[in-house]
Order: sequence, then structure tokens, then C-alpha cells
Amino acid sequence: MLAALVLLPLMDVIAKYLTSSMASGQIVWSRMLFQSLFLLPFLYPLRQHLIVSQWHLFAIRGVLIATATLFFFTSLIKMPVADTLAIFFVEPLLLTLLSPIFLDEKIGIRRLIAVIVGFIGALVIIQPSAKAFGVYAVLPLGAAFCFALYLIITRKLAQKSHAVIIQLYTGIAGFLTISAAMLIGNTAGFSILQISSPTPEQWGWMVLIGAIGCVGHLLLVYAFSFVDASSLAPFHYFEIVGAVFFGWYFLTDIPALSTWLGIAIIFGSGLYVYHREKVLA
Repeated sequence: MLAALVLLPLMDVIAKYLTSSMASGQIVWSRMLFQSLFLLPFLYPLRQHLIVSQWHLFAIRGVLIATATLFFFTSLIKMPVADTLAIFFVEPLLLTLLSPIFLDEKIGIRRLIAVIVGFIGALVIIQPSAKAFGVYAVLPLGAAFCFALYLIITRKLAQKSHAVIIQLYTGIAGFLTISAAMLIGNTAGFSILQISSPTPEQWGWMVLIGAIGCVGHLLLVYAFSFVDASSLAPFHYFEIVGAVFFGWYFLTDIPALSTWLGIAIIFGSGLYVYHREKVLA
């Protein structure tokens, strides 16, 4: 889990660098394409795991990760990596809210209050960001919602299917989703879905994004297959360490004071939810 959360912010930094010269949709397209290509060599040794049930869950998971990544990468066009990721960190709180609906888990009043406080922390970050970046500041919330649903489906699939097969089928579904969106969006003139001809350097960065996304999310699936989700929840917040460091080192982005305050509120709420889940367990 920790290895995944060190790798994934590096993908975000590369994506932010690329958004200055190409559409965010094309970056998502490359992430899905190369993730799938990197996993194809495993098809033969894992051929006994290729037949799976619940195909609709694999398809939905692919649509969700493609949509979440598109929202997140689009927000990076204007926003610093750390600010975007800080707002995205309402995802564990959303996961807590959605679990009673999709996983038949109960949520008490204390955890509900902690979730509300966490959303207040997100608003602390969003309010000044919205003035500076407009709708881009809200997109990480959409990404967080999609990713929370993505993790719920991951919980359901991780116990029954091989991690590599889960990621391969998810990558293919995500690739088909973003390819269709690119074809429609490019024709309709949507700037974030414009198709361009990448330079050799851009292709190199796009391949690297696919590799990082592939390895990082494989590690996430393995983590969920070995350990229950509530135990892993606090580790999500370690990702902000990499985001702040890489954003500062490569892009000289330093989070504002309001961002740090919002991060502290969201972290505190998330850790309290984790504490209550452990007490109840």
C-alpha cells in the first residue's frame, strides 16, 4: 500500500507537466492503453484465471477509473498537485458514506459527524481554490466519488479474481471508454478531449504514466486482497507526502496555508473514522 502511494503522486506530477501541451483526455487514454499493454504478457501464464463472472463489475470499474482520472488530470491543468490531491482525499470519507449502500456496512452517528467535518475541511481548500481556479477546484470531488465507487468494486472483485486479471480487464474497459469519449469529444470540439500528435518526448512520458498507473494500482489490488479495507484506510493519507514533495521538487508548487488547514481537518476526520471502525470491530 505504501509503495503504491509513493508511486502514484509521481504519475500526477507527470500528468500536470503534460497538460501544458496536450489534452488531459489524451493523457488518460495513454494511461489506460499502456497499462493494458504492460499486462498482456501475463495472459498466458494466468490463462486459468481469464474466465471470470460479474463482467459488468469489471466494465463499470473501468469506466469509473477512466472518469476519475479524467476529472483529476483536468483539474491539474490549473491547480497544484498537492491542492488537487488534498481535495481528492475526501475519498475515504465518501467510501465510509457509500459502504452502507453497497456493502451493507453500518455507519454510526460519530462516524457520520466525522465525515461531515471532513467535508468542511475540503471546503476550506475549495473556497480559495474556486476563486482562483473556478470549476477546476470542484473536479477532484467528482474524481473522489468515482474512485470511492471504484474501490468498493475492488473490494468485491479482489477476493475472487486474480489481481493482474482485474487490472487488465479494468484497463481495457477504461481504454475503450476514454477512446469513445475522445472520438466524440474531438468531433464536438471539447478542449480536454482533443486528439493531437505527441512528440517522441511526450510518448515517453505517456508510457511512463501507464507503467506507474499499472504498477501502482496492482499494488493497491494486492493490498486489498490481503488486508481489510478499513485497516488500509489511514495509509491513503501518506500519498500527500509524495504529492507535496514531488510537486515542490519538480514544479515548485507549495501548498497555501488554507490547504494545510484543510488537509489537517480531512486527515483528522479520516483517522477518527478509522479509529471508530477499529473500536467497533
